[in-house]
Amino acid sequence: MTKQSWRSLLTGCFGKRVANRGPKVRSRRGQVVAKQKSLQSRLSFSEVSNSTGLLSPEDLSISLVGSNLYVFTLAELKAATQGFSMSNFLGEGGFGPVYKGFVDEKLKPGLKAQSVAVKLLDLDGAQGHKEWLAEVIFLGQLRHPHLVKLIGYCYEDEHRLLVYEFLARGSLENHLFKRFFASLPWSTRLKIAVGAAKGLAFLHESEKPVIYRDFKASNILLDSDYKAKLSDFGLAKDGPEGDDTHVSTRVMGTQGYAAPEYILTGHLTAKSDVYSFGVVLLELLTGRRSVDKSRPTREQNLVEWARPCLNDARRLARVLDPGLDGQYSARGAQRAAAIAYQCLSQNPKSRPHMSAVVDALEPLLDLDDVPLGPFIYTVGPDNTNGDVDAAAAKAEDKESNASQQQRQRHKLKAPRELGNGVYKNSPKHRHRENGT
Repeated sequence: MTKQSWRSLLTGCFGKRVANRGPKVRSRRGQVVAKQKSLQSRLSFSEVSNSTGLLSPEDLSISLVGSNLYVFTLAELKAATQGFSMSNFLGEGGFGPVYKGFVDEKLKPGLKAQSVAVKLLDLDGAQGHKEWLAEVIFLGQLRHPHLVKLIGYCYEDEHRLLVYEFLARGSLENHLFKRFFASLPWSTRLKIAVGAAKGLAFLHESEKPVIYRDFKASNILLDSDYKAKLSDFGLAKDGPEGDDTHVSTRVMGTQGYAAPEYILTGHLTAKSDVYSFGVVLLELLTGRRSVDKSRPTREQNLVEWARPCLNDARRLARVLDPGLDGQYSARGAQRAAAIAYQCLSQNPKSRPHMSAVVDALEPLLDLDDVPLGPFIYTVGPDNTNGDVDAAAAKAEDKESNASQQQRQRHKLKAPRELGNGVYKNSPKHRHRENGT
């Protein structure tokens, strides 16, 4: 497969007609995969990825029979995104660029009219075909209110694209750490934590368990009601089966979120995800990143700095997010902190199961001891598309050039007037400071 940047990939979308492959033929390999699927509730990723040779588009389609995924052409996705217009550009991650689009039954018969997020695989990026395939295999078969919905994919020649529901409020990372986002209120933080926990619990307790392996704030997407959905399954793995206690794999993930035993041994279990959940819960409580090199040395690693404070009410108050402005449930914060403390145990056996985490967190939503205060919560504008329950973009739906404009604002701050028509750092100002 020839490697190329996503820019040349787009050129291929614009300038190349895809040859008609003729009638689909069920290959011998496709027949084997289909038989496996008919005997099991879910086709495991290992059954596909460990096979010799590259899975053909036809075999992939056969493998996913019954998944209700749509197979799109490049031309269709070009039309859906207005030619991958920069006005629809949402962001770029390890997978590649993401664009907002719109699909309906005019594009595919029976397809619900809705906004979508279209991801293009960057073959020169940190992830590759295997990660793309993992997303298709896992999200093509797994359905849950707290997992992002995969609507379909495109697999033509060297091109790999994914089509997700569009989630209007983007990633949790943006809401927690971007300066131009309002601070999330306590109840919303709890709601997000509970939703994300339910998504993980579903994966871990499926008939064929799945280990997510990349649980972090940027992979938690939010719909218009702040319902949390897990996205980006490129690093997901099938969990251990039978008498196996773990899965041995190359250490991958994100610094600050990976469990210590996984980093040391490469042994992956569901408890590795529990640790990562504890890190994100800590981020929700403190408003700090898991790793922040801009802070004093002893505060750069969030877990090392904050975990010793989680079981002490007085010390806990000092590490909670100042952005909450005191508007939080004291009992809820203490209980959530105790849950985070357990999840972050160095001993994986001491960490709770995610179902137990859900059971412990969910009642906190009903606590009513949040003090009254001046907090003003601003609701974003209604989505006029009529279908907001969707999305897999990792950016707020101010879309297009919003982030670029924000960067420009940081660079081009308006000069401050000092009086009498003199502006700071202007020639007049410098002359006045020099006494001339």
